[in-house]
Amino acid sequence: MLSPYRVLDLTNERGLLCGQILADLGADVIAVEPPEGNSARRLGPFAGDEPGPEQSLYWWAYSRNKRSVTLDIATERGREQLLQLVHDAHFLIESEPVGRMAELGLAYKDVAAVNPALVYVSISAFGQTGPKAKYAESDLIVGAAGSLEIGDADRAPLRFSVPQAYLHAGAEAAGAALIAHHERQRSGRGQHVDVSAQQAIAQTQQSGILAASVGDKNELKRVTGGAMFGGITLPLVWPAADGHVSLLFLFGNAIGPFSRRLMEWLHEEGHCDEATRDKDWIGYVALLGSGAEPVDEYMRVLGLIRDFIRTKTKAELMAEALKRRLLIVPMATIDELAASEQFAARDYWRDLEHPGPARYPGPFAKFGETPIEYRRGAPAIGQHNTDVLGDARQLNESLQPSALNAESDQRALEDVKVLDFMWVMAGPAVTRVLADYGATIVRVESTSSIDTARGLAPFQNGEAGPESSALFMNLNAGKLGLTLDMTKEKGLGVVRDLVRWADVVTESFSPKAMRAWGLDYDSLRQLKPDLVMLSSCLMGQTGPLSMLAGFGTMGAAIAGFNSVIGWPDREPAMVGAYTDYVSPRFAIASILAALDHRDRTGQGQYIDFSQSEASLHFLTPALLDYAVNGHVQGRAGNRDPHMAPHGTYPAAGDDRWVAVAVANDGQWRSLCEVLGRSELASEGRFTTAEARLANQDELDGIISEWTRQRDMYEVQETLQSRGVPAHALQNSMEAMRDPQLLHRGHFVQVPHEIHGSTTVEGSRFSLSRTPARIEKPGPTFGRDNQYVLEKILGYDEEKIVDLVAGGVLE
Repeated sequence: MLSPYRVLDLTNERGLLCGQILADLGADVIAVEPPEGNSARRLGPFAGDEPGPEQSLYWWAYSRNKRSVTLDIATERGREQLLQLVHDAHFLIESEPVGRMAELGLAYKDVAAVNPALVYVSISAFGQTGPKAKYAESDLIVGAAGSLEIGDADRAPLRFSVPQAYLHAGAEAAGAALIAHHERQRSGRGQHVDVSAQQAIAQTQQSGILAASVGDKNELKRVTGGAMFGGITLPLVWPAADGHVSLLFLFGNAIGPFSRRLMEWLHEEGHCDEATRDKDWIGYVALLGSGAEPVDEYMRVLGLIRDFIRTKTKAELMAEALKRRLLIVPMATIDELAASEQFAARDYWRDLEHPGPARYPGPFAKFGETPIEYRRGAPAIGQHNTDVLGDARQLNESLQPSALNAESDQRALEDVKVLDFMWVMAGPAVTRVLADYGATIVRVESTSSIDTARGLAPFQNGEAGPESSALFMNLNAGKLGLTLDMTKEKGLGVVRDLVRWADVVTESFSPKAMRAWGLDYDSLRQLKPDLVMLSSCLMGQTGPLSMLAGFGTMGAAIAGFNSVIGWPDREPAMVGAYTDYVSPRFAIASILAALDHRDRTGQGQYIDFSQSEASLHFLTPALLDYAVNGHVQGRAGNRDPHMAPHGTYPAAGDDRWVAVAVANDGQWRSLCEVLGRSELASEGRFTTAEARLANQDELDGIISEWTRQRDMYEVQETLQSRGVPAHALQNSMEAMRDPQLLHRGHFVQVPHEIHGSTTVEGSRFSLSRTPARIEKPGPTFGRDNQYVLEKILGYDEEKIVDLVAGGVLE
């Protein structure tokens, strides 16, 4: 799809995934490495457990389909060679410490002088500007700054044992680069894309970061194997006979029927009586809230379910879940992922040589016309020097500056039209980003089948209601809302007219739902031959688990994420609807690449998007470690294989924590000086990283003794002033006051028809010429019916009145 375009990838482990996504989509991605090789090559795990620059499985994970050249860009000759490559490039991606590229004479303004059409992408911990832009950082530090809080109430908050923060940033950057590219195809001008990892990982908070901003005091709390909300425990991790499963036992119109079917199964097997089976599982939360149902009775029911689940294996529970339509899936371990029948049925895995065989996660999306190909394994250091550098010299002789169109105040995606059937979280997060940058999104919903997201916290002023969910308003900001009864033929007629108008159709229903309405891709392309359509669901459109009913918490379980977060001596930690936060970034890039292909060729296509398959790319190093070495990554608490000390430490106050990560001996010496314990730096048990890794329990005790006497922000600022990576773990109220997030415009106040105003999150990246505009929250029911029907479809008043009278607009 992106084969006409060249990408210069100067990133290290903080940005490799961006270039990887573009390479998978067909771009010619050239990894520009220093002569000694990319720093990511020094990260484990390693093939054969033998460290070496060609053995790093982290490098393998995020460098396939790329070519490699070596340049010392700190020298004048290296800089000249890079600028020669820039002359013929379409994208440049970098993840250097903020300010470093400017020191080298390679800042955006410098390279734009050579190639004004270049899209220049910077990936950093906190963004290129702001009071924390030059903070010392790491995966742990970024997670803390982004309010990532996972774990048990009686222990420190946790991070994933497979680093995640910069994968969020890298995947975000791929979509951002293609948004800027889409605008360049119209204007001829490039621009600077500035991606903040702090803002990117904040997406994992499921809009919880907005709680204080919208006046909701009921913040989620850490609970072993679940969450605490409003004083009620919500268990999400359940022990089975041979491991753990994710089981949603919740209530309301969307999930209550699943809970009722679960209780029917318990009754069939003698694990509950009829009275328990027949409780009002749809209205149960209201009964708990009013006191009509004692919390003790709810806890009794949870005990019945827990005892029942313990009698079944994960396979037995999965089989019954499919048969009975229950919200139960196994919490897969890394080795179980590799043996998954679902992934095998979809021909997911890919084998590459580098230099020995390795099995990789497969394409993050299935494109009907331009399938992703794994063309080559990760390159050796400088493997393509002769081809690329010689080519650059030849090209440089004949290249002329690109012709530039006149300046325009158009938004980056202003010409893109999307008919959106996405719902809950994973889907709407995709089209929200497109709306931020100017795409016209017509979101179709019905008042008779209310989106589950409208019932999810946080709520405006803490008051639940379908027009009060801050999560819904956030994920659907900037979209037009059309209510439509698609069980009526006239409703389907409106849909077909919108298909003729649209460039893209997106949907996240279960497979076969669109076909039942006659709205499958084969039918829709008869109306719009060059249509791009993306179908997003948990497991994809085919395979034995394709019809699995599920939400993001289940996606996280079945995709293995629960198996790599938690304490080794406890149950897996609950990570929330994690695949709902990861997968949208791959979907955004998929849509934009397909649109670019359509614009060049006139060919539309269908995209079968499995949220689980896309999300597995965030676990590629662990999957390769199993495929190559037979190692199964498990739960490691906050331990890191390369850094010590490394953890979250108690600060003064109730449930206050600060993350500290020491990456080298210099930072260790600085930390010792701050602690007032300079002698520790020279003690044999702590002098080297290897020694510190072997004595982490002692280190943690020493640091905790110091931090618990101090305010978490005092610890943060004191350590940062000495170059030691540290950051407080912030709740919603603290994040709302974070000077870096405020500087970046992360909290955007917008007018609301009912509430007067509300707050949504801003864009997680910025474009220098065509910034995001966020002017309205997600729609109230039918807010834009008149506009869509009259202004977009051109319906006259008589036709609109007929639709209203027929109950079609409901």
